[in-house]
Amino acid sequence: MAIINKHGKQIEFSCEVFPPKKDLNISGIYDTLNSIKELEPDFISVTYGAGGSNSKKTSEIASYIQNSCNINALAHLTAVGVTPEKLQSLLNEYKENGIKRILALRGDKPRDMTDADFANRHYKYASDIVKEIFEFGGFHIYGACYPEKHPEASSLDEDIKHIKEKVDLGVSGLITQMFFDNEKLYSYLDKLDKAGIHVAIHAGIMPITAANQLGTSVSLSGSSIPTALSNLISEHADDPAGMKEAGVEYAIRQIEDLIAHGIDGIHLYSMNKADITKQIVEAVK
Repeated sequence: MAIINKHGKQIEFSCEVFPPKKDLNISGIYDTLNSIKELEPDFISVTYGAGGSNSKKTSEIASYIQNSCNINALAHLTAVGVTPEKLQSLLNEYKENGIKRILALRGDKPRDMTDADFANRHYKYASDIVKEIFEFGGFHIYGACYPEKHPEASSLDEDIKHIKEKVDLGVSGLITQMFFDNEKLYSYLDKLDKAGIHVAIHAGIMPITAANQLGTSVSLSGSSIPTALSNLISEHADDPAGMKEAGVEYAIRQIEDLIAHGIDGIHLYSMNKADITKQIVEAVK
């Protein structure tokens, strides 16, 4: 489902789902996907557990998206904990299942991985697996980017330098980490352009529908919280229903502004919530 802005530019729409932690809940993700597919997104991405802990579920769900929902699947693949043999096996599996899009990530250190094993891992960076995925052939490779820099980067300029390396190795699309201030993204896009990075950029938007989200995924992303959003959360701290409604409205305003500015794509971090995904899409299409 591409969105057309007022200038006639087609803007891709996509969203992300994640495998359930327990096998008993696996049916729920298929119900979510069956609901989301009605929106006809351009692609649906599937996350990958730390160190590959959910790689089997990722493959199964991505295959379902690709072959049962008839929607392009974007399978996450992290470098941490992957051996060359495992990487080749996963690529062959994705190829056999008709999956043509991969999001190549470094990944976080798994809880059960020692510091020594993390330091001595085979693939140090996402760029290491980008090179091998590109050489394997047949995949459209995406990478991640951070409008306010990767939390571990010494500077935004250094971070952009690494993104350029990934693009030069074969990344043909970038999905941003969540952000809540569009002006920061526009400034970032200018920097990417000046660095010679001219691939499609998909803006990652996460609706803040509960106050405690700021203490979990948001805090890990390195994203700053603008005053308008902070005030909104404070106002609805004791009103879960009001917080959900206000958070969705904030995300809608963000997306509408991004569409007006001609962003290449909108990627919704919808936390497996089909109702929120539908509400936002209906408002902005």
